[in-house]
Amino acid sequence: MKRQSSIFSLILVLLATFLISCGGPGVAVAPPTYTASQIAEIKEYVPEIQAVRDRSQELKTLIQKQDWINVSNFIHGPITEARLNLTYVTPHLLPKDQTPARQITRDLFNHLVKINQGASSGNAQLALTNSEAAFADIDKFLQLLPEASTQ
Repeated sequence: MKRQSSIFSLILVLLATFLISCGGPGVAVAPPTYTASQIAEIKEYVPEIQAVRDRSQELKTLIQKQDWINVSNFIHGPITEARLNLTYVTPHLLPKDQTPARQITRDLFNHLVKINQGASSGNAQLALTNSEAAFADIDKFLQLLPEASTQ
C-alpha cells in the first residue's frame, strides 16, 4: 500500500511539473490586420456602394414627387445592387467587423422593404423615413471598411 501511494505521488509530481512547464508566458498575438488581397477585394466594390450613397438626394426627390414607379425602380435597381455589394464585401472584413456588417445589411434590407411598402401604398412619409434610414445604414457600413479601401 505504501508503495502504491509513493508511485501515485511521483505520477502527480511529474504531471504537475509537465503542466507548469507548458503554461509559460503567453505569446503576444498581433491584432488582425487586412491583407493586400482583402483590401483589393473590398476596393473593387466600394466605388459602386459610394455611387449609390451619393444618389440619396435623387431618391428623396422621387419620393417627394410621389413618383412611385421610379422609386420602385430605384430601390430594386441601384440600391439593391449596393446591398449585394455589401454582402460581397462582408466576408473580406475582419472577423470582429463581419457580425455588425451582416446586421447592417439586414437592416438595409428591412428599410428597403418598408420603402417599397410606402411606395405601394402611396405613403410618402413611410418611404422617406426609411430611405433616410437606408442611406444611414450604408454610411454605417462604409465606416466599417478599412481606410485604405475607401481612398
